Amino acid sequence: MTPTPHASPAAVSRTRAWLVVLLVALSGYGNYYCYDAIGPVADLLQQQRGFSDAQIGLLNAIYSLPNVVLVLVGGLLVDRFGAAFMTLATGLVCLAGALFTAFSPDFTGMALGRLLFGIGAETMGIASLAAVADYFHGPGRNVALAMGVTLAIGRIGSYSADMSPTWFATAYAQGWQPPLVIAAVMAVTSCVAALVYWGIDRGPRRAGLLPTSRTGEPFVWRDLLHFGRAYWYLLVLCVLWYAVILAFRSTFSIKYFQHVHGLDLAEAGEMNSYVFLAAVFATPAFGWLCDRRGRYAPFLMFGALLLPVALAVLALTPWSLWIATALIGISYSLVPAVMWPLASRLVAPQRLGTAIGLMWVVQNAGIGGANVVAGWLNDRAGASATNPAGYDAMMAFFGAASVGGLLCAVLLWWTAGRRQHELRG
Repeated sequence: MTPTPHASPAAVSRTRAWLVVLLVALSGYGNYYCYDAIGPVADLLQQQRGFSDAQIGLLNAIYSLPNVVLVLVGGLLVDRFGAAFMTLATGLVCLAGALFTAFSPDFTGMALGRLLFGIGAETMGIASLAAVADYFHGPGRNVALAMGVTLAIGRIGSYSADMSPTWFATAYAQGWQPPLVIAAVMAVTSCVAALVYWGIDRGPRRAGLLPTSRTGEPFVWRDLLHFGRAYWYLLVLCVLWYAVILAFRSTFSIKYFQHVHGLDLAEAGEMNSYVFLAAVFATPAFGWLCDRRGRYAPFLMFGALLLPVALAVLALTPWSLWIATALIGISYSLVPAVMWPLASRLVAPQRLGTAIGLMWVVQNAGIGGANVVAGWLNDRAGASATNPAGYDAMMAFFGAASVGGLLCAVLLWWTAGRRQHELRG
């Protein structure tokens, strides 16, 4: 990989760099918690506010709708104004959305709150990755470990939201609103962490110890064509891998486990949850391993390989579900731990926000499209507990898409990920 000119962050102390990781991770924790706060109160919203299933579903779906376009704008803003400022600004937007959601008198107000939250949250995620790249760019800076820790702490926010009915039982006993107020408090903590990060970032930024000239080069659309082939392979892998693993795991896997493998609802939900919980711990471990070895593309290719293998085990063999779940869990932990650090090595620091933003645009579009296609295939084939073979078309679709992602990982390794390339990066 050809290095790009940038100001070296080597003079920034490791203590300050890891403090930045902690602060942006805390911001992400509140972000993830707020996103997943709707699910635990869904039944209360139906009972106490008369919301339909369609309305409850829209409260989460509306989060992604603007980001098919606006997340790229968010990446441009990160490049223009810097990671620290945009983390704080988007944290405030997320807080406004959380407050609207918790205190609005009707569905329209809650939907507006979720829309605002979605606009801010995805751009905050881009800013967080850019922040870590700023402080850990360069040889021996453990960027994959740092990004893995950031992602892991964010995922603990989702786990906390799932556990909130147990942890905050008194609040849930009072109705739908107190749990959403707790989510708004989590958004406040995100803003506080973002404010502290913005404050401690100003010194090294002014001293020229971090990558500069984010604001000095105007963006033009044709710049997207200058990222290089390796970046585009990574982008296609991103959309295919995320579309398969999130559309399957988050939407269809529990029903699939019930109808095809005979699990009851509790067993299927528990089996599905282990993938997510394992990633909390495994993602930073894999990031540390990649940094230790100094290699990225081979690990990414291995993680991409595990997904079609896991789907084949599920669809074509009578083997224990634990085998497929373990393979999906490793893939779900390994690919994000490598993908985002690798993106920071493939594009110039001045364009990292734009590059990640574009990846998130196609990721949002891919996840939505995969859900629509998979649902259509299931309906067309009459997939159900009495017709488990009806899921075969969906699994074939997911399998084909995951193989396409693996092919992109192989091309990426061949283009910019072999040992002689990565040792130059």
